[in-house]
Amino acid sequence: MNDSTGPQSVSATPLELLRTRPPKERADAARNRAAVLDAAARLFAEHGVTAVSMDQIAAAAGVGKGTLFRRFGDKAGLATALLDAREKELQEAIISGPPPLGPGAPAGERLVAFVGAYVDYLLDHLELGRMSENASPGARYRIGAYRFWHQHLSILLAGTPDPAYTAHALLAPLGAEHVTAVLAELGAERVREGALRMARALAP
Repeated sequence: MNDSTGPQSVSATPLELLRTRPPKERADAARNRAAVLDAAARLFAEHGVTAVSMDQIAAAAGVGKGTLFRRFGDKAGLATALLDAREKELQEAIISGPPPLGPGAPAGERLVAFVGAYVDYLLDHLELGRMSENASPGARYRIGAYRFWHQHLSILLAGTPDPAYTAHALLAPLGAEHVTAVLAELGAERVREGALRMARALAP
């Protein structure tokens, strides 16, 4: 490992520009959005994502079905919106939180800390992640915070032969669909330890 502190991403950097930001909206629209997301999170936690309908979410949130569909499109859009808030928390920790996840630790330590934190985040929201990533072909690479995660890893891997490719290679087995497929066979602890082992092997 080198002594780099990793991303110099705390001030006016590509990472700062890529982080998830809350939408600008009117006060009533913001209230409706919060009510929908609260209702969806509660119902998904109680019954599972696939068992809950958009009609049930609209009723629980006290909004019309038309409002719900116009705002989120479908359940995949709602899943993406729910994940945005969780992604934002992780992004804030990366940009300005304590080391080793945040600035101030060597790049290799930050890389391993990120992979551990990302696996924890993914396992906590696996069903939502699958729905969001499978909304359309290639959705994982267009929606959510994938570009943020990739940029963060690419900066941490500076000095290795191909940081951009290696960042993609680290993120590839952390797709929600892949993790779901291997979870029943390997279990959560092996999935996490395997990802951390790969991160340590590739750390600068």
